[in-house]
Amino acid sequence: MSCVPLVVGAELALMSSGAIAADAELQVAAADTQVASLEEIIVTGTRRSGGLQASESPAPIQVIGAEALSETSRPDLISSIAQIVPSFTAQAFGGDMANQTLSAKLRGLSPNHALVLINGKRRHTTANLAVLGGPFQGGAAADLNFIPAASIARIEVLTDGAAAQYGTDAIAGVINIILKSGYEGGSVDSNYGKYFDGGGDSISHSGNIGFGSGPEAFANLTVEVRNKQRSNRGGADPRVAAVNSTTPYPNSNVTLVRGYPFLNKIVGDPEIKTVVSMLNAGYKLGSVDLYGTASVGTKKANSFQNYRMPNRASFTKVTTDSDGDTTTEKVYPYPFGFSPREAIDETDMGFTGGARGTAGEWNWDLATTWGRDEVDIATIDSINTDLYADTGASPTSFDSGAYIASQLTTNFDVSREYNVGMAGPMNLALGAEKRYETYELEQGDPASTYKSGASSFPGVQPGDAGRHSRHNVGVYADVALTPIDKMLVDAAIRFEDYSDFGNTTIGKLTSRYDFTPNFALRGTVSTGFRAPTLAESYYTATNVGPSSAFVQLAPNAPAASLLGLGDGLKPEKSTNLSLGVVMHPTDMLTVTVDAYQIEVRDRVVGSGSLFSQFVGDTKEDGTAISAAIAANGNVLDPTVTTRGINLFANGLTTRTRGVDVVMTLPQTYDFGRVDYSLSGNVNKTKVTKVNASPAELGSQPLYDKTAIADLETASPQYRVNFVASWSRDIYSVTLRETLFGKSSAQELGNDGTYYETKVDPAFITDLEVSVKPTPSITLSLGANNLFNVYPDKKRADLLKTYTDTLDTSAVTLYPTYSPFGFNGGYYYGKVSYSF
Repeated sequence: MSCVPLVVGAELALMSSGAIAADAELQVAAADTQVASLEEIIVTGTRRSGGLQASESPAPIQVIGAEALSETSRPDLISSIAQIVPSFTAQAFGGDMANQTLSAKLRGLSPNHALVLINGKRRHTTANLAVLGGPFQGGAAADLNFIPAASIARIEVLTDGAAAQYGTDAIAGVINIILKSGYEGGSVDSNYGKYFDGGGDSISHSGNIGFGSGPEAFANLTVEVRNKQRSNRGGADPRVAAVNSTTPYPNSNVTLVRGYPFLNKIVGDPEIKTVVSMLNAGYKLGSVDLYGTASVGTKKANSFQNYRMPNRASFTKVTTDSDGDTTTEKVYPYPFGFSPREAIDETDMGFTGGARGTAGEWNWDLATTWGRDEVDIATIDSINTDLYADTGASPTSFDSGAYIASQLTTNFDVSREYNVGMAGPMNLALGAEKRYETYELEQGDPASTYKSGASSFPGVQPGDAGRHSRHNVGVYADVALTPIDKMLVDAAIRFEDYSDFGNTTIGKLTSRYDFTPNFALRGTVSTGFRAPTLAESYYTATNVGPSSAFVQLAPNAPAASLLGLGDGLKPEKSTNLSLGVVMHPTDMLTVTVDAYQIEVRDRVVGSGSLFSQFVGDTKEDGTAISAAIAANGNVLDPTVTTRGINLFANGLTTRTRGVDVVMTLPQTYDFGRVDYSLSGNVNKTKVTKVNASPAELGSQPLYDKTAIADLETASPQYRVNFVASWSRDIYSVTLRETLFGKSSAQELGNDGTYYETKVDPAFITDLEVSVKPTPSITLSLGANNLFNVYPDKKRADLLKTYTDTLDTSAVTLYPTYSPFGFNGGYYYGKVSYSF
């Protein structure tokens, strides 16, 4: 039977990440392919032995079943979750390498404000930091796309502040992925699809199989292979279009190049090839349960950068003959221009090993988790123009360095119940966590870093290379009470001590009261503390376009002090308030409504562009910027017209307010069963305080209109999901209708004016039709964005400022922050076999 991708309004009682795993692997064996229901036992958020029914939980949690994930037929896990959970927003397009590691965020906050767990254990983060503007800038969270969807039994998404339970990066919530633990049988799936308007051809294969003698001795293995081709949705490059038939470049004519004038292919999906595997295993040894998980993934990806005209790599060659006569000629290594590509070869792995049991009245759980993500970078089909000019030769492919992140976490948790004379027993949980993290930058090869470096992405400079580390220790206490009938109270307090940021104490209080069996009120007050990621503090790179060059300066670099920004980043502090209701108007209908407010103080946000040189700009305040670039050891291409710096800073305070609504209703008719789900999120972020910009920046603000709009308006104001899933006999049909609210941004035109770009509200329709010719085989055809809807194009007057100045920004016709992308409809077919 086809099931609706049901989103259940449930709740969370306070607990630690270590305590979750003690229940998780025992609970999922019988529910690997079941859709969540209000009677399902959830393990996220409860320290109680055996878990807690979703219908009893005091904080909002949304549960996604395995079949619901499968029915989205999205090419990756991030977009699959975003299809189901309205408050989970997925990035559709990123700049440069961020396009190869897309991010997501909860409740409109940063990707770094949501914690990812695997079977209740902290997942390591990506080394590929998103740095080039937009609402996902700064994202360095766990890369969900290294987790094969076929390995998942269910996902429990906590949409509430949980820093006191889990640690510093759970300000917006927690995504706990519960893996399959079946010990027999399995499945094989194949999926092929492409965009209606061309490109994006995707093919994926996955297999899952279980081994073992029962729930107390099992191993469940999943392998997934995904290949996706690039797409191109860019417009004509005005530089190319301006070239007439009388080319200024000897022996070449770009008008004859295939695809003219659409030679700039930077706007679109990258080419990605991914292989991921996941193992979940458990074994009962006497009175002790041993458990473990292991994941290994590789990704090879490349994406186009801005096309370079032939004269971008042109040199004057002087030769002298035997008579002493000299001749001068212009040499074009790329007579028809060139399109550099940034390529990554990424390896991601994570391992968890643990044991749990009982000692007297106490339950205990001890586990260690290690993870590592390495991103090796190459710049291909490029050239180092300085090296060529100085030596007469240059490679066309470069080893540009690597970014490496690792994390080692050990948890020890204990819990027990006491009879204290209340309406129910008191549950006490205590625990400790120690975490060690590293972030490393490996320098690029000498050819990639010589002077201004390889065109498009100069290698990691020798002065920027290095290994950085920190450790922290956290301890917590949690008490869950039932002081009177129908009332739950949970309180948690956590102390953490960081080697680089000192210590802090944070807390959370959650309560729920059931006035009747059909109506309950719930609420939470919590505080949070987030230490900036090592990537935010130490990442550095140089991004070079045909007419611009910007250094992404590490906030902790000594050169940053020349900008008046002190001694690097400091921690964020937050306050989270929520109030909600759980209602059962009828036996089958469930409705949850949760309102929230999240304030983040000293929020880490990417700056606007800080110019050291900008053609047409009358300001004379780029001195400090130029000094910082020089002090950091960067040599920027002298031929570009726009140069400067971007960096992260604690420059402002934000307040996010919103409401989550979820309704579910299963119904049976003469013509079959229909499962209905209606869910929505309204979300508004406002910058309530902007710290004064340092005097060293002169009249340039640290955060310009673009940076502020990325926080306030670039995410949809609201989102509504309606799902109806019909099934009868061997047939099923699933219809999803999603309404995205308006989003907008501020973009600086080349006339010095800020223009508002916007994406108007849009309905996106998804449809899947399936048939089961045998009990083991399912054939499906479907479409995501059935009616091939595109976002609004950017304003014509903004694009004209780029076209008139021959700026490559003119090729980006659609807003890159569009919540449903700009590739149009995607159509697919898939075959599933279970055994």
